[in-house]
Amino acid sequence: MSATAQSSLKVDGGVSSQLARVPQAAAALERRGYDGCWTAEVNHDPFLPLVLAAEHTSKIELGTSIAVAFARNPMTVANIGWDLQAYTRGRFILGLGSQIQAHIEKRFSMPWSHPVRRMREFIAALRAIWSAWCDGTPLRFEGEFYTHKLMTPMFTPEPQPYGSPKVFVAAVGEAMTEMCGEVTDGMFAHAFTTKRYLDEVTMPALQRGLQCSGRDRSDFQLSCPLFVVTGANEAEFQAAAASTRKQIAFYGSTPAYRKVLELHGWGDLHAELHQLSLRGEWDAMGSLIDDEILNAFAVVAELDKLAEQIRDRCDGLVDRALPSLPPHLPETAIRAVLEELRAQPIQ
Repeated sequence: MSATAQSSLKVDGGVSSQLARVPQAAAALERRGYDGCWTAEVNHDPFLPLVLAAEHTSKIELGTSIAVAFARNPMTVANIGWDLQAYTRGRFILGLGSQIQAHIEKRFSMPWSHPVRRMREFIAALRAIWSAWCDGTPLRFEGEFYTHKLMTPMFTPEPQPYGSPKVFVAAVGEAMTEMCGEVTDGMFAHAFTTKRYLDEVTMPALQRGLQCSGRDRSDFQLSCPLFVVTGANEAEFQAAAASTRKQIAFYGSTPAYRKVLELHGWGDLHAELHQLSLRGEWDAMGSLIDDEILNAFAVVAELDKLAEQIRDRCDGLVDRALPSLPPHLPETAIRAVLEELRAQPIQ
């Protein structure tokens, strides 16, 4: 039996973290039938918008995809995670990512080293803090990177009945993926991935981690953003294709994601894209993404076939999908896609 046999695929959506837009956007996701509402740490804080999202929804799960872990420390993240779990009534998912060295050191002015070991310890520290708050376990956490040994009643938050939030972590490489399988509740794959990469690289590493922790695949959720090319007419379809080619080219120019291209025998494309990116030739980069590459990285389908193609991309691999549906699609079309996705379980 496959990891996701006879389970329903959860379909999530993202909202802008610009505060004024969050109430309407989150309410729309819930009305349309999405399962999850995610914020990202780009040009706004990822946590604050979820307070507004919680106020204007009642069922949809709410989470960060992602918040930068190493820009913070376990205690500050534990506090905000605890409060959001309480305020959302158990609907919060804490999604974390490591970011890359340049951002951690030059943007956030924080230390960088051994990201996999540091992330593992960050999560262990979070859970030690939450355990102290949940059941009064003495806080005695001493690690290689983090130390938390002081917790008095004054600084202990009020009890809440929902327990600590689930923790998801973003991963691309095998080491971080294996760590996710061992110590987290879920993992975010990157949008710049293919079904072959998930099957041949991500899943074996994930299974190794799950085996180390003695857990079953059904105890874990793999979330994956999906590039989507579709449209109500030919002009919309071609516009979506052009935009997606540029997105794929941008990620393909980044050294961190070169291994995905190399798996398909497209390693030389990375070098060409990287050189073009240094010269700012973004349109030329997009022109290098041919139809074969586009179809490997994106779900390309007419509207009436979109749900079928999303399900095919996720079957046996992905538990939660975050498809980047074009913003101009009518609400009736979005609802129809979501309803069809739920009509059949993924295998």
